[in-house]
Amino acid sequence: MALKDLLVYVDQSSASLGHLELALDLARRNGSFVTALYTREWSPAQLAHRKTAELAGRPLTEVGQIEDAVKDSLDRDALEVRSALERLAARHHLETDWRMVEGDPGTVLPQHARYADLCILGADMHTASTAGGYRFSEEMLFTAGRPVLLVPQATGGATLGGHVAVAWNSSRSAARAVNDALPLLERSEGTTVITINPSESIEARGGLPAPRLLEHLRRHGIAARSIELSDVPPEAVAAALQEQARAAGADMLVAGAHGHTWLREILLGSVTRDLLSQLELPVMMSN
Repeated sequence: MALKDLLVYVDQSSASLGHLELALDLARRNGSFVTALYTREWSPAQLAHRKTAELAGRPLTEVGQIEDAVKDSLDRDALEVRSALERLAARHHLETDWRMVEGDPGTVLPQHARYADLCILGADMHTASTAGGYRFSEEMLFTAGRPVLLVPQATGGATLGGHVAVAWNSSRSAARAVNDALPLLERSEGTTVITINPSESIEARGGLPAPRLLEHLRRHGIAARSIELSDVPPEAVAAALQEQARAAGADMLVAGAHGHTWLREILLGSVTRDLLSQLELPVMMSN
């Protein structure tokens, strides 16, 4: 299956323009249609400003002025992002769609993501409805029903999918992530498979060695190379993955999201949690 239908979530943050540029670069490589989804949701700071005015007993007219100012700001930011989408689409000769909707992103975005091949959003994204100390981007890994590509606020790169690093430990989620990323890997200029502590992460569980994955990828026309690191402390695995990916020239990482949902609480594996909290490269995750 090709990545023919991409969804990128954009909001009023300044990082959204960068996310949009990376999404269009990925679409250019894969010949994808891109939908940009913008929800007119108040930021936590804007909500706090209105609440402060209400608690202070400010006149209703003043509270109304605050609400009007926020609505105008949301519309201005939407116009700026939409203009950027149209400009980038024209540059890359891509088909795009713009959707601006009302509602809680926690409800809206998963529904739209289920009609796309891949959902792209900011890794640090929070929403007013996010609870339990988890970022909304983390919740999306388990609610979207589609692979999710998380982009850190500062990526340091202008391309996406040119060279891809794959975090491999032969787990179910890693296999799911590789399978979902195959169309992207087939169109990249390079693929590097990175295995950390293979004697613990693969061999101890009866898994097959990493070269078997290279054989599988070669059958898809992907000439990947492999890097194996041993004796890496558990707390340093996420950092080692990204360091090796950057050293290989990768502009993104593919990894499985270890964890599950229970009573709307997301329990992430320690490596997944460390990776997301220390994220320096865009990461495509599946669960």
